[in-house]
Amino acid sequence: MSRNQVVQTLQDAVGDARVLTDPEVMAGYVRDWTGRFVGRTCAVVRPVDTAQVAAIVEACAHLGVALVPQGGNTGLVGGGVPTRGEVVLSLRGLGEPLWIDAAAGQATVGAGVPVGVLRAAASAAGLAYGVDLASRDSATIGGTVATNAGGLRVLQYGDTRAQLLGVEAVLGDGSVVSHLTGLSRDNTGYHLPSLLAGSEGTLGVVTAVRVRLVPATRARAVGLLGLASVPDAVTVASLLRNSLPGLAAAELMLTAGLDLVAETCALPRPLRGTHPAYLLVEVGGDTADGETPLNTLAEAVAGLAGVRDASLAGDQRGCQALWSYRERHPESISTLGTPVKMDVTLPLAGLPTFIDAVPATVTAIAPQARTWLFGHVAEGNVHVNVTGAETAGERVEDGVFRLVAASGGSISTEHGIGTAKRRWLPLNRSPVEIAMFRRIKQALDPVGILNPNVLIPPDTL
Repeated sequence: MSRNQVVQTLQDAVGDARVLTDPEVMAGYVRDWTGRFVGRTCAVVRPVDTAQVAAIVEACAHLGVALVPQGGNTGLVGGGVPTRGEVVLSLRGLGEPLWIDAAAGQATVGAGVPVGVLRAAASAAGLAYGVDLASRDSATIGGTVATNAGGLRVLQYGDTRAQLLGVEAVLGDGSVVSHLTGLSRDNTGYHLPSLLAGSEGTLGVVTAVRVRLVPATRARAVGLLGLASVPDAVTVASLLRNSLPGLAAAELMLTAGLDLVAETCALPRPLRGTHPAYLLVEVGGDTADGETPLNTLAEAVAGLAGVRDASLAGDQRGCQALWSYRERHPESISTLGTPVKMDVTLPLAGLPTFIDAVPATVTAIAPQARTWLFGHVAEGNVHVNVTGAETAGERVEDGVFRLVAASGGSISTEHGIGTAKRRWLPLNRSPVEIAMFRRIKQALDPVGILNPNVLIPPDTL
């Protein structure tokens, strides 16, 4: 099948204006935002509704041409990049529907709607969407479903899968499944939203979802705590999680990372002196009987062993200022070069040992490399970033992922497996499980055109 035939078939399906072929125009679609994953494609197709997505998928199934569904392209594992010349199916044009059902506390949302837009629409209705990300203004709803993103407040609300009540998607033969009624209780068979969440576009192209909304939090308080050690930070996070019903976030940072953020972003030192570990915590709730989230947080923090200093804020500006030290980690690290990014989860009991062991594991492979660690400590989720290891990226990943697996952890938490991690999937999944993945994919994508080069290890395809 020639390039011209593929392009002509796509143009026949959705019109010339919806098919991009200019290399300069397509440049932003063939690389991820970190610059680490760069691919190639003969065309980028930009549908505006489910019918057009179905026409594209059906045409590609007929031709046997592979597709890579792509949302905001904010992933970190190459899952939305056409690394082997696949056609890019950009879903950013699926900006409708966006309908808030305030009475039910739900929303029906197109896959191309940015997370930040949904959050703003929910807020205007006096509600909130539980998933929040630093990339909220560019990450799309469809992309977060495909990767089952967790975000900054997963501790309080759960991951994206926990928000899903219904889904509309195009399967690998172009057929459409749509179940968007939003019934809170519906036991009429398999829960398709849960199956598609985290499938990275390998089973179907999500075009719309029905999600639950949560009550808007009227007041929040944020604290940045300086701690004597990482074990102390893990202990404090666990104590606060078990004692504060309104705890929404517990984020771990280390000295080197916080110092880098302060220097790179010209931010003042948040606490007196430096500390081996920092814990950013957020508490939400209503103000009642003179008790505010700030009072609640202050009382909970007072006297906690290991806390050497603290800065607390109860106003929006102060809370956002403290959050900046955590949210600006990725951009600060990227000023040092293209980082190798790994998003992993460890059992809480083994988290301090893992954090202590990672730098030595990395430098044994790449002596000039530097390791930056931060993450959602209450869930054992650590973002491992390594700079200065561009030529040793795969060997660094191999060392870290094997350390994760040996510690009883998961090699992927929020961004999926993508192309970057699929050869290490057997560290976490048994041959029987991977064979089951393959059978499910064959059932929903019989020709094998939907993102065929991600998730499932190549020797099992």
